[in-house]
Amino acid sequence: MGELRQSDIDAVREQLGREPTTPFTVVARCTGGHPLVIRNAPYDGNGDPFPTRYWLTCRHAVKVVSHLESEGWIGRLNDRVHDDEAFDAALEEAHRAYARDRAKDAEESLGWGGVGGARTGVKCLHAHHAYHLAGGEDPVGAWTAERVGPVHAEQRPGRVAAIDQGTNSIRLLVVEPLDDGWLQELARDMVITRLGEGVDATGRIDPASLERTLGVLASYSRRARALGAERIRVAATAAVRDASNRDDLAKAVRELAGSELEVVSGEREAALCFLGATRGLDADPPFLVLDIGGGSTEFVVGTGEPLLAISTQTGSVRLTERFVRTDPPAIVELEAMEAEILGILEEVEAAVPVHDARTLVAVAGTATTVQAMALDLPRYDPEAIHRTWLAADDAEGALHRLARMTNPERAALPFMAPGRGDVIVAGAMILALVLRRFGFERALVSETDILDGLALDMNS
Repeated sequence: MGELRQSDIDAVREQLGREPTTPFTVVARCTGGHPLVIRNAPYDGNGDPFPTRYWLTCRHAVKVVSHLESEGWIGRLNDRVHDDEAFDAALEEAHRAYARDRAKDAEESLGWGGVGGARTGVKCLHAHHAYHLAGGEDPVGAWTAERVGPVHAEQRPGRVAAIDQGTNSIRLLVVEPLDDGWLQELARDMVITRLGEGVDATGRIDPASLERTLGVLASYSRRARALGAERIRVAATAAVRDASNRDDLAKAVRELAGSELEVVSGEREAALCFLGATRGLDADPPFLVLDIGGGSTEFVVGTGEPLLAISTQTGSVRLTERFVRTDPPAIVELEAMEAEILGILEEVEAAVPVHDARTLVAVAGTATTVQAMALDLPRYDPEAIHRTWLAADDAEGALHRLARMTNPERAALPFMAPGRGDVIVAGAMILALVLRRFGFERALVSETDILDGLALDMNS
């Protein structure tokens, strides 16, 4: 999915020397954080087809690839297509995969050609290089990357990637360390694959859910390596903890990411989330960090370090699967879900000193989406959301609005991530009830969470 900040729109405008005409998100960044590769929508602002899915925008990167083109390499690579059957076959598959990727947003675009709109051969090295950096399996893009090397001379060593495999989504973060101990983000992405679908009832990961997830994991791993990550850390949480066939995922992680799957305990998940959420936080401690996931919700209290934490078997996917049968949810379903959550919160109060906390920090997709709704954002913008205050009344209001909508209506909201609409009511109810039950008038919403904690922990 990528991300899009207001500053990215400004940066791409400067890079292109004109106003961007096609909706886009950023999938890769250079040292310094400016956009390197963007992912375009299949149609431009006028409704005309736009076949170039991935676009190289960094001016320096464009320049060095243009130098290769000026040396006649497009013609020579097309000669290789004719002479090398294996190379030709790999390129044809790259074109097909590129078209399938674009067709996820517009099925009719499947016939618009492959990389950069080409149907066969090599048309544009910039497009192939962009696809490679975005995680595509592209022999021309890989060839180009080998010859251009690091785009910027100031690229630092020690780049790493963290992948958070949750119940509802799989997320990627690629970073490089800065001299002051902070991390420079090079890629941040999220795709909802619903790996934990049905795990609450069956105790097993569904094969179709696993297949969806592994396709994204493969792309993430390729992108991380293309951006120079020296290590890839894959951590899995609630759904995988509960699945009897998690070895299937572990085997795939070894093959795709080249590392061992880390199945983190609920308490470890809470500690990593606390690290990611509170690093550099300017607010009154102690903090209560609330991480609403798909299969579990974590509560952790601490100041500089986590003091006490509890992981509960309640999350947006798990609650939706247990209680919601109608669309929109019926009153009786909402009441049953509320009773379940309040019972869990009573257990949390007994285990963790939640009332000692002065600041509630809410992380992950539920909290950020509810805040996007409360702010009435025209699109999802992490810069507009990160470390902003969400009033308890606004959280309640968002819950009531969401609960009255149908799944298609929620999915159509401009800030709603694809695949989140059907479970957001359950997540929003957890958030609203935590605020009400624990007596907080507001919550500080954070874009940084366990994913950032994983990356920080790798560099500690």
